[in-house]
Formats: sequence, structure tokens, C-alpha cells
Amino acid sequence: MKNKEKYIILIGDGMADYPVPSLGGMTPLEYAKTPNMDFIAKNGIAGLSRTVPEGMQPGSDTANLSIFGYDPRNYYTGRAPLEAINMGIDLAGSDAAFRVNTVTIKNGIMEDFSAGHISSEFSKILIDEISRAVRIDGIEFYPGVSYRNLMIWRGYPYDEITVSTPPHDIQGRNASGYLPSGKGSDLLISIMDKSKTIISSSGAVAYARKKYRGDPESLWIWGGGKKPAMKPIIEKFGLKGYTISAVDLIHGIGKAAGMKSLHVDGATGYLDTNYEGKADALVSVLDEADLVILHVESPDESGHEGDLEHKIKAIEDFDSRVVGRVLQRVADRWSCTILVMPDHPTPLSLRTHSGEPVPFAIHKTAGWKGGLKKRPAAAFSEKAARETGAFIEGHKLLEFMVKGDSSLIKEAL
Repeated sequence: MKNKEKYIILIGDGMADYPVPSLGGMTPLEYAKTPNMDFIAKNGIAGLSRTVPEGMQPGSDTANLSIFGYDPRNYYTGRAPLEAINMGIDLAGSDAAFRVNTVTIKNGIMEDFSAGHISSEFSKILIDEISRAVRIDGIEFYPGVSYRNLMIWRGYPYDEITVSTPPHDIQGRNASGYLPSGKGSDLLISIMDKSKTIISSSGAVAYARKKYRGDPESLWIWGGGKKPAMKPIIEKFGLKGYTISAVDLIHGIGKAAGMKSLHVDGATGYLDTNYEGKADALVSVLDEADLVILHVESPDESGHEGDLEHKIKAIEDFDSRVVGRVLQRVADRWSCTILVMPDHPTPLSLRTHSGEPVPFAIHKTAGWKGGLKKRPAAAFSEKAARETGAFIEGHKLLEFMVKGDSSLIKEAL
């Protein structure tokens, strides 16, 4: 089974952070107990990677495109079309997809971008009510996972996509100052305004409030774009790949890259996600797969909440229940190159994404060959990664894993 190298990427979304005074100036990643990620950092090549190109908006869309091996400067067209691809929604060249969050806005303030981490069952009921009440030619609504839904605008009539702000960027702020702007914004704002009345007056929504988790007050429309064109990963690197995640974005990037998606029961995108199920799903396909990308959302969600305790727990759970489980189960069966990293920082103090370089660590279970040498870090953390002096652009990481070209690793930022 060890004849062909296997490539594994383990992403702890938003794990990176800033120093926290209550932790003695350590980041959550430094403070958390992460023996498995530390092992990879101490026995491999570690350093910093810029996943969000300078000048681009820091987000999971741009950052994860990089990790998949695609330079966002060449391939990024918007977040929502990637999610639409995963949901099996056909997009013509003239169509635009928009992300639709269920949100909680109180007294004009964006209180919660996730409407209390609304359950998918509740969200579906709400989106179905919106679909029945909003009858506009070319406008379609699709329920997704939890608060993450989509709107498709068939035959989008403008050259430019409506400018909109992610709701997780404006928590605690007056939402009226961040409404969509530019071409098409009048329609989006009218739908957002109408959604408030529909949600407050719907009997079905009132019933769902009693039965399911969630506190929706309105819709927030953002993240628009058109369908991207991406060269399949089998053509770029000769790899047959799979994605494992609770969120449509990751599977959407994978499908756009010609990869297959694995859906795990109990994968929620939150602290209660099925960590072990994800790790086991990865192991289950390694005989046939060359590349598996496993993504865990919970550290990012905790960062958006500004919840230090939750973020530390999410990081430790990712380390013990995913990274450790994968290391234990692949070591004696396959020769693997394993990359572990966040996609971007989600600092607790900001409660949204930032674009600084993030730590990465790569470990080869069969040892380093071909002249490549280990470049270890003292631990898996932002500080330890910086101290190695190693740097690589995010979209070059997978290429480095496959080709082992040491010239891709730079000596400093």
C-alpha cells in the first residue's frame, strides 16, 4: 500500500490569532494543548504561508483557493458561486450567485451573523417561506447548511457584481451603514427589507422557533459572483482528490477543481461537529484517493463569536480528534505527506478574518528524501513558525508537497 504517495491536507479554519492578554500574551494556538500538530511541526518543514494575496479581501474563499493550489488572483470570482457548484445548482455564464445569511439584527445592530447558529431544518423552513413570498423573475432561493443559504439571479444584467459586506465583518455595528451598494443593490436591499416582515409574520417560522435552534430576524445578501473556470487538479498535479467538510464552500472549490466530496453524518461546522467521523472518512478513501483535503470550521466560528474558551477547545479538539486520529491510522498503511494549517487568522479581538500569513507544517510519514531536509519548528504556532524563517505562498504549498521543489520555500517574508 505504500507504493504511491498519499497527500493529506488538514485545515483548522481560522485557528491563527493575535496575542491575547489574558493568556499572558500567547495566542490561542500557542496556549492550546496540540501535541499532534506540534509533532508535525517538530518533525517536518514548518514556516509561514500567505494564503490571502496582498490587496485581496481576507476570507475563507480566497484563502482556501490558495490551499487547493489555485492563485486567487487568477481564479477568484466570488464566494457564492463556489457554494452553488457544491449544491448542484447549474449556473450559466450570465447568472450570478449570492450568499444569503440568516442573521439577527437588533435595534439596527448586527448582533449575530448566524442567527444563533440556526439549525439547517429551521433555515430550510425560513428560506421556503421567502421563496413563496418573494416572486421576482429570475430570482431563486436555495437552503444550505445552517445559516449559509444561496440566491441565484438568472440573467444578471450588469457587468459588475453588487458590492456587499460579509455580515461576520460587522458584528456589533450598525448594519445600515453596510448595505449592498452599486449596480443591482436596490433589488438586494428590497429583498432584505421584505424578509424582515416575512420572518416576523410567518406561522411556519414561528412554529420552527419553538422546535429548532435559531434566532433569525432578517436575511443578509453578500458574496456575489459568477461561475469560475478552474483547471482540474488531476491535470495540474495528477491527483485524484476528495474533500471532507461541513460547509459548501470547501466542497464547491473541490468540485470546481474536479474533486469528489465526502459528506459525514453529524458534520455541523460548529463545536459539536463529528470530528472522528471526518477523520475516519479520510482514512476510508485513501486506497483509491491520492489527495484528501479535510476542513474543520469550528475554530473560525469561535473566533467570530469572540469566545476564547470555545476557540481553545475547537483547536484542541481538531488536534486530538482529527490530526491525532489521522496520524495514528495512516502511519503503518500508507506513505503520506501531511500538511496542517489554518486557512487565515480569525482574531478574537476582531471577530472577523484578517490577512496575515499563517503557520504551516508538513510531515512525511516515510521520512524526507531527494535532498530535502527537515526544517522544524519548536511547536505549531504563529511565533514558532515565524522563527523558522521559512515562507511560501499559499497557492504553492500543494505544488511543494507533490514536487518537493525546495526553491518554492523562501528564506523570509
